[in-house]
Amino acid sequence: MGGERTAEILVAGTGPAGLIAALAFAKAGFSVDLVGPAANSQDRRTTALMVPALKFLDSLGVLASLEHRAAPLRAMRIVDATQRLIRSPVVTFYASEIGEPYFGLNIPNSILNEALETAVSSHREIVWHRSLVERWELEPHQVRALLADGTEITAALAVAADGRLSPAREAAGISTSTHPYPQAALVLNFAHTREHGFTSTEFHTETGPFTQVPLPGNRSSLVWVVRPETADELARLDDETLSMRAEERMQSMLGRVTVEPGRQVYPLSAILPRRFAQNRVALVGEAAHVFPPIGAQGLNLGIRDVQQLVEIVALNRADPGASAPLSAYDRQRRPDILARSGAVGLLNQSLLSNLLPAQLLRSAGLSMLGGFAPLRALFMREGLKPGSGFSALGSLFKPGFPPRPGAH
Repeated sequence: MGGERTAEILVAGTGPAGLIAALAFAKAGFSVDLVGPAANSQDRRTTALMVPALKFLDSLGVLASLEHRAAPLRAMRIVDATQRLIRSPVVTFYASEIGEPYFGLNIPNSILNEALETAVSSHREIVWHRSLVERWELEPHQVRALLADGTEITAALAVAADGRLSPAREAAGISTSTHPYPQAALVLNFAHTREHGFTSTEFHTETGPFTQVPLPGNRSSLVWVVRPETADELARLDDETLSMRAEERMQSMLGRVTVEPGRQVYPLSAILPRRFAQNRVALVGEAAHVFPPIGAQGLNLGIRDVQQLVEIVALNRADPGASAPLSAYDRQRRPDILARSGAVGLLNQSLLSNLLPAQLLRSAGLSMLGGFAPLRALFMREGLKPGSGFSALGSLFKPGFPPRPGAH
């Protein structure tokens, strides 16, 4: 390759967040240079994308190629599988309670990456450099990336979608707070003899959540959070033994379990930057937030990063990387990111804590959600889209609420 190039937007990173960012900026009319290797086709994980994220993918022309290869999430259940003194009741959330056919779709990452890669590769406004950034040079009026293949790219704005260790974030001088957890996630897919009914079940255990999420057919994906040494032990088990262990953990809810090839183990941590944009670099995806896999928040939050960044930059076309739009992005994303990462962190800590007050609070919270339908509806709407649950609060105070017994 080699040579010099100038683009309006430079996107670093070719995970889902980076590919989506490239497509979104190109759709908004910007010239985009994307830097990173081919999309990962070996990722065995799945991603539960909620309805707002799916609508955004549809606007980018990607959703149609995914729907028939994904499973809808029509219900989500939380089960307290701890052996502690204070245990929470089972709580089930139904999408139909808030007028939705489903909360979202569970999509294998390999399929999502393939669809995004196809869309990016065929877009005329995106130039994909299948290389890596070797050095960043951030200047007052532009950002310059020197690639491993000798190419030099200058742009008004760099979008850092280059992961939790983000070299672009480091080059921008954005520090982070990092909290490693004594946990690791074992990720795999499995077949089962009973139908899942398009219900996802999150078993809360003393070491973290054990989360089953539907796939098409009698198959599901599994994220099993345990201590790191336990994750390694589980990953080394033969298929039959691991299948039996998984079936026991989910109380034979789906009948006989058969794990499929391709196990992966991921250490868990929380990473939060001090700022979400600075020095002509804006952070999205895992460059902007990392937290444990609870409540299907990760990429959904990353897609909201992209949406908000594109909206702000589209209003500042003269200089998309100037300090004013980047300050606006930092200010607007902060409440959502802090709220989501904080809530996930608190719930995870409550699972790990042996302190009675933590157990009481978690049990009381789930009891309220299970027993009070309006609060449950608010929680579900907020889970889909920030602010949407609170905007529906007005219905709680309308005449005639709650309905009289027998009223319809």
